Amino acid sequence: MTVEFRKWACLGLATALAGAGLSGCAGDAGEGGEADTGSPTAQSGEAGEGEGVESGGDVGALPAPQRVAFMSGHVAAGLALYRSGRSEEAAPHLMHPVSETHEAERAGLAELGFDAAPFEAVSKALEAGKPAEDVEPQIEAAQANLVTVRNAAGGNTAEIIRFLMDTAVEEYAIAVPDDTVTDAGEYHDAWGFVTVARQMADDLDGPKVDAVKANLDEMIALWPGDAPITPETPAPKEQISTLASRVILDLPQ
Repeated sequence: MTVEFRKWACLGLATALAGAGLSGCAGDAGEGGEADTGSPTAQSGEAGEGEGVESGGDVGALPAPQRVAFMSGHVAAGLALYRSGRSEEAAPHLMHPVSETHEAERAGLAELGFDAAPFEAVSKALEAGKPAEDVEPQIEAAQANLVTVRNAAGGNTAEIIRFLMDTAVEEYAIAVPDDTVTDAGEYHDAWGFVTVARQMADDLDGPKVDAVKANLDEMIALWPGDAPITPETPAPKEQISTLASRVILDLPQ
């Protein structure tokens, strides 16, 4: 499946309209209004690794700015979990910058300054059972490298944040279909995408930027603590969706 950016833009509108009790982008459904089961929103897979883009098998088709943001979300979740002493939960998220499985995700990023070395060092330390504090310099180097790549990739910041909001809402709905977390990996990922969106919001300009940041801060606060550790009672998915809709509506056009 080829993932076109138009579909992601449409998802952004759909998320916004959902918060207002409306619907949109009917052209992406069947003639009878049936959902497109081949779309990113309709697909899921194993914990942490089944989000819509990846399960379509064509994350490499996303534009570089979206791919870097996508990878950054995984890494943010993985590093936060690693620092919290949850190495086993961190491992799948930290595989994105180093494993062959996610090679398509990294296509062309070397030309933008991507350096796998610090990510490999962190992954080896995690595998060896070393605590995160033993490799803090490498962790910081990995984080700094993603910022470098993200800056080099460019792109429209508001569009990338819309993409991250759509993806976070999708992931969270899979993770928390009712009132419990049934997919911890997706719960982690949603936090990572919101966290990266908040980082990127600092680069926005516009009259409603403060509102965007405030809503993103409120979203992050729905995950207790400094890492996406699974709680007994998670925030309802409707809260995530509503706040994401507010973010999207307040983004610069």
